[in-house]
Amino acid sequence: MYIDNSIWIGNAGDKRVSILPKMANRHGLIAGATGTGKTVTLKVLAESFSDAGVPVFLVDVKGDLSGMCSPGKDSDDMQERIQRFGLSDTGFSYKDYPTAFWDIYGEAGIPLRTTVSEMGPILLAKLMDLNDTQADILTCLFKMADDEQLLLVDIKDLKAMLQYASDNAAEISKKYGNVTKASVAAIIRGVVALEASGGDRFFTEPGFKITDFLRTELDGRGIINILDGGKLSSDPKLYTAFLLYLLSELFETLPEVGDMDKPRLVFFFDEAHLLFDDISKALRQKIEQIVKLIRSKGVGIYFCTQNPRDIPDEVLAQLGNKVQHALHAYTPSEERAVKTAADSFRTNPEFDTKTAIMELGVGEALVSVLDEEGVPTIVERCKILPPRSLMGPVSDDEKSRVFKANNLYLTYKDPIETDSAYEFLERLRSKQELEKQEEQEAALAQKEADKKAAEDAKAAAKAEADAAKEEAARKRKMKSAAGSVASSAAGTIGRELGKSVGGKVGGKFGKTLGGNLAAQLGRSIMGTFFK
Repeated sequence: MYIDNSIWIGNAGDKRVSILPKMANRHGLIAGATGTGKTVTLKVLAESFSDAGVPVFLVDVKGDLSGMCSPGKDSDDMQERIQRFGLSDTGFSYKDYPTAFWDIYGEAGIPLRTTVSEMGPILLAKLMDLNDTQADILTCLFKMADDEQLLLVDIKDLKAMLQYASDNAAEISKKYGNVTKASVAAIIRGVVALEASGGDRFFTEPGFKITDFLRTELDGRGIINILDGGKLSSDPKLYTAFLLYLLSELFETLPEVGDMDKPRLVFFFDEAHLLFDDISKALRQKIEQIVKLIRSKGVGIYFCTQNPRDIPDEVLAQLGNKVQHALHAYTPSEERAVKTAADSFRTNPEFDTKTAIMELGVGEALVSVLDEEGVPTIVERCKILPPRSLMGPVSDDEKSRVFKANNLYLTYKDPIETDSAYEFLERLRSKQELEKQEEQEAALAQKEADKKAAEDAKAAAKAEADAAKEEAARKRKMKSAAGSVASSAAGTIGRELGKSVGGKVGGKFGKTLGGNLAAQLGRSIMGTFFK
């Protein structure tokens, strides 16, 4: 309850225990075993911050925080608490709180989306459980997308980029380092699994603006932003990556403001152990850095978990406001955990802290906050105040009515298709295919032309050869005819000469012999000449 400019948590006897608003951005812890009252404490703090004009963001994992949009209901138990704390004298009344319901799946709240580029390669690598080599390749591909001014908006863009990298691995490796097809294929498998788990709905436009979490109602109360975590928490990797992304966005977006009278936003991490399970050293260091520095941007972070051991010591040391509900110690390990939790408080001489932690009832807690000087107060054993809004959830119909009446619902309810990497690479692929087709057609046309030219040349050569053959035959025929005529003429002439000469020498016999010999000699001489 917000009263006297302080966040009233509970009473230690007749003493009020409260968080000073100006110390609320020094972060905090709500811890305790299941069923000890952590959810009620979270509700009391969230309501009080809202009344103080501080917007709140929290995750509803179990589904019992939606009742904050509806006023509480009276009961004998509530009347007993009201009397115990003297709330009737403080203006306590049941009331609803300005609530905005969000859901990354767009089913139980305003769709909460972001883009692949905004999520970044480090968180995506964790989300897809990539090894170091695959994570490095993913980072290189993001760098390439930046260099080429390619927008990575949705899953289609990421898959298209990976397929392009696989098809052009050799060329990309020359500029961005070794990119193997096997590693790219492994990343693609991770993307497919991410898509199947709902990533196709989460990664798209319009991406939400982190400043939408910083709104206040017209009456000055901070809006309580509740992210539906029922389905989300069943996928620890997505749950962790998304919440770390929100933290990173807050850290990178908000300007430095130094110390303020009250925070600009209070951020509750429910089931905080999920943030640190199987987390890389680099990611752990990033969380530690954000927790250390984000308070100067006016943001308080409160981790809700079962055991303080769930939080790394470097982070735990930054949490100034602590609410420790009961812990049970059934084993030596659990007893050491109780002792560790007790040792984190300043000792109160009125009771033994370790023993008190194991004796706390439901709705009781050990509380230590920061005083005016930022020094932790001694631990107090407190009864936690009751919430003013409804205990438990509202109906799905009521929840739907609330988030659909929110003016941000119209802004975010419909996804938007943008011209991004997928469309660019599709155009590039179509252009390359067209160019390849044109090259193939040109090559085929050239091949046909070369074939026709060869056939024409062969036909021309054959025609030339045939013509030469015919000419030679003609010449031989003419030569043969000329030779025949000449031979006949030479034979006739020779025969007449031989007759004349032979007749003079040998008479009739000599005439006949001389004619035959002379004719044969004449034909032989002419045959040799025309050969």
